[in-house]
Amino acid sequence: MKAYKDAEALKLHDQLASSQLAGFSDALIALYETGWKKILKHGDLNRWQSGFHALPDVSPSAYKLNASAVTIGSAADNAGMQKNEIKVALKQMHPWRKGPFELFGVYIDTEWHSDWKWDRLKDAISPLAGRTVLDVGCGSGYHLWRMLGADAKLVIGIDPTPLFSMHFATIKRYMAEMPAFILPVGIEHMPVKMQAFDTVFSMGILYHRRSPIDHLIELKELLNDGGELVIDTLVTEGDETQCLMPHGRYAKMRNVWFIPSVAMLELWLKRAGFKTVMVIDVCPTSVEEQRATEWMTFESLPDFLDPIDTSLTIEGYPAPVRAVLTAKT
Repeated sequence: MKAYKDAEALKLHDQLASSQLAGFSDALIALYETGWKKILKHGDLNRWQSGFHALPDVSPSAYKLNASAVTIGSAADNAGMQKNEIKVALKQMHPWRKGPFELFGVYIDTEWHSDWKWDRLKDAISPLAGRTVLDVGCGSGYHLWRMLGADAKLVIGIDPTPLFSMHFATIKRYMAEMPAFILPVGIEHMPVKMQAFDTVFSMGILYHRRSPIDHLIELKELLNDGGELVIDTLVTEGDETQCLMPHGRYAKMRNVWFIPSVAMLELWLKRAGFKTVMVIDVCPTSVEEQRATEWMTFESLPDFLDPIDTSLTIEGYPAPVRAVLTAKT
């Protein structure tokens, strides 16, 4: 993995040098290197990279970035490997949470149908063509590829979870020259007041923050003048005075701090200094959108809901509902 990491660092350096992020190049490269030092020391690295290196070393005949599954090549490109051999290699990087992907004819049915979230927002946000984009808490990088499919100029994700960088690396090795990168760090490590990105995504992050308004301010300070935030988060019912703060866990998650009403979230965004706040979508999370599969065999949403009344979580709180909003600087 060190060879992959070093090659990616050089590509990242070259991309940054010719972008509107050039003034932050040294700082971002340092973050990339710091994050990868932790990955290369991770206890599961041998298992992950055994799968990574077992995959066929070939150039795919084609790829698709604007379909539901981010697709690399076809079964005919697999250099003699059987589909089952590729599947076994990919499963060394279990669990696959965000996707779906298809690699040389093997469909990775991830825990989340992240394509459904993309479909809900893609036509309501400012066009990404020519934009420099940041995805905060990007997971496997699935949405980075969809952003490139929408003609973004440069896409950068940040996420400190080592396995997600491995998932991204698995796809990126077959599209090495594409302007997409993950920095294995959290938002708190980013340079302060960058004011450099045209669009910033924060999807599924806000309710994990102890100080949600501070998080919104951090997001705003990453955007250039006139930039757009796209935020997806859990919400509860009520007016601008309503916010759910779970006593303990919420849907078996330990680190859920605040779940605002949509009206309160709009107010938070305005208090953080955003303008032109718009609600794109509000909908319950279904057990078809988030569920266990052979690619993620642990508990998932059906296990987090009350088995008798699925309108409630196992703890008795309202079941997950998510909202997507945009806000401009």
